[in-house]
Amino acid sequence: MQSAHEYRKTMASDEHKQLAQYLKDVHSNLRMNAVTLGAKEAWTRHCKNKDTLLTYAEYMEKLATVFWEENYGNEESLATSRIQWSVELCKDYFIKKEYVKFSAKELEISKKLNIQLSNKESFEETLELLDVGSCYNPFRSYNLFNVLAIDLCPANLYVKECDFLNVHIGKETIVQENIVKELKQEAFDIITFCFLLEYIPSSDLRITACENAYKLLKPGGLLIISTPDSKHVGANCKLMKCWQYTLACLGYTRIKYEKLKHMHCIGFRKALCKDVALRWATIHKKPYMDYSIHIPQDFSKIEQNNIIPNIDISPDDFKELPFSDF
Repeated sequence: MQSAHEYRKTMASDEHKQLAQYLKDVHSNLRMNAVTLGAKEAWTRHCKNKDTLLTYAEYMEKLATVFWEENYGNEESLATSRIQWSVELCKDYFIKKEYVKFSAKELEISKKLNIQLSNKESFEETLELLDVGSCYNPFRSYNLFNVLAIDLCPANLYVKECDFLNVHIGKETIVQENIVKELKQEAFDIITFCFLLEYIPSSDLRITACENAYKLLKPGGLLIISTPDSKHVGANCKLMKCWQYTLACLGYTRIKYEKLKHMHCIGFRKALCKDVALRWATIHKKPYMDYSIHIPQDFSKIEQNNIIPNIDISPDDFKELPFSDF
């Protein structure tokens, strides 16, 4: 006979699985609709489905703040580790001024390319952070940041409503009735994509997200990406190299990469001159690299269209979110 403690644990586990399955189903349905309707149309319809978005936000917040925390015991949780990794990178880069060495390296490369750098870093003591796909604004507890947290459907009032793929980028940041109408170009020191890119249903739209981030970042600013993967570090190395190549083509240089137990954590710097990042892409391109940001769940849909990336990888190699590991 189950004890009261065991019963509560079983019930919690069942709820955890139900919440996680709902999120996975939303992701899967969005990708399938992208195949049949086209990614942009599927995304437009998804953004209008307020009931689904509201339920997704509620479930995601509960998973992150309750189940991810509880199921790790004394280990650093998935929710905590992705945030803490980002915070530590920002402290090293901005507070300890590690950006200076990257700036010097870019200057060295620009001289080889016979390019005059017109931009330079300019960061304030309180860093402007745009948290995209934030859900519940986990960065708000850090005094280091002035956070603008955005999501399709906010889980609380600390988050503003915004479709990052279609938001207007202009001369100022405008928020009306908790909805972002416009984001200011080159206004942010940091932009975070925490478990965002695998939500977006196609490579082209993921690239759009990274392009928008580039427009919004200050010169030398950071794009921080965390993406789930429970495999060993070498299992998806080609996939991660493709991401690095594509981001370099957009004007980013990768400054830090770490494979944690359940995810990849990557820091990209907006190069002071896009040609400096493009130089890396040109020199280091391998035959398997293409201009794309794929996740393995894309692949079966891509094969239906006879577009098969030259990457030796299986959809099973890349967990959508590591819920099943608990």
